Amino acid sequence: MKNMIPITRPYFDDDEIKVFKECLDSGWVTQGPMTERFEGMFREEHPCQYAVSVSSCTAALHIAMLALGIHSGDEVIVPAFTWITSASCVEYVGADVRFVDVEKETMNIDPVKIEEAITPRTKAIIAVHLFGCPAKMDEIMEIAGKHNLYVVEDCACAIGTTYKGKKVGSIGDIGCFSFHPRKAITTGEGGMCSTNNKTLYHKMLQFKNHGANPVRRGEDAGKPYYMGIYDELGYNLRLSDIQAAVGVAQFGKLHILLEDRKRCADYYIEKLIGNTEIILPVVPQEFGHTYQSFVILIKSGDSKMRNRIMSEMQEQGIQSRPGTIAITRTEFNKGKYCLSDGAYPVAEFCEDSSITLPIYPIMKNEEMDIICNVLESCLLK
Repeated sequence: MKNMIPITRPYFDDDEIKVFKECLDSGWVTQGPMTERFEGMFREEHPCQYAVSVSSCTAALHIAMLALGIHSGDEVIVPAFTWITSASCVEYVGADVRFVDVEKETMNIDPVKIEEAITPRTKAIIAVHLFGCPAKMDEIMEIAGKHNLYVVEDCACAIGTTYKGKKVGSIGDIGCFSFHPRKAITTGEGGMCSTNNKTLYHKMLQFKNHGANPVRRGEDAGKPYYMGIYDELGYNLRLSDIQAAVGVAQFGKLHILLEDRKRCADYYIEKLIGNTEIILPVVPQEFGHTYQSFVILIKSGDSKMRNRIMSEMQEQGIQSRPGTIAITRTEFNKGKYCLSDGAYPVAEFCEDSSITLPIYPIMKNEEMDIICNVLESCLLK
């Protein structure tokens, strides 16, 4: 079998080994000083008063819902084209999802369609910055303010992304980030919550740490037998210092890694801009796309054609993936919400026609030449 061009490839060098060894030598490998250092670096990069590290972005979204007090009887607006956890976090707390279709241009939630989905039960909007492209936050925040709704930014794909000069995750009430290996920087698995609200910060700390109250202290606090006050049902969603050590090293080269992703994206666009069979990523003015994924759309929307192209690329040694899924098509959501095909046409078009091309730091132009040549050859068949 020929060597594959992978969909992604995390970038590591001696920095990770050095900081990882520093962590191991300290003898502290669970949540501790390295985690605090990682959170501090995050606060500087995505300006916010508070950062809470967690075990994944799924965990981040979960504790965001808990901290905001979302519960049974409430509804949360979620885009129809996103990864499944953008909606699952709502289900975790017993609330219901209100799906909203997306824009074809950005593949993000369509602000025009948000307001018609709002009901008296609606409590929050989850704005996903899909593939590293920011959602239209001005419109979303205006709607949220008008209807007194919380806004959670799902920034799983969007470390470093900017919206009109502001870092995403600092615009809504809570931002939720991922450090999965397909993201710009990674801790293996891991996530982060950002907020400027002290009350929400304390709640998220409590929910991620077994329900231990971070503010209330018993009279025996500081004594060797003191175990804390547990006045909420919590979870173990902490990031370890071992993972945080990798994150510290990765953060040190974040800007270099993002710049190289932009180089790759620009090269793809230059090579493919003349092809009339595909739709390339659209980046509105003042939007700072970070290209966690480089996703194209087959203009015809023909899923069989898309699948054939991806299969042929695989045979030619090129990994690819669909962009993500129309979560309104999952059996769980179709069953619970009685959803029918065609109800969210743009999300369905994006699922059927999207192809994620390989993109990662230090990718060679020659590799992208091969990918573009194979793709265009497949499109001609």
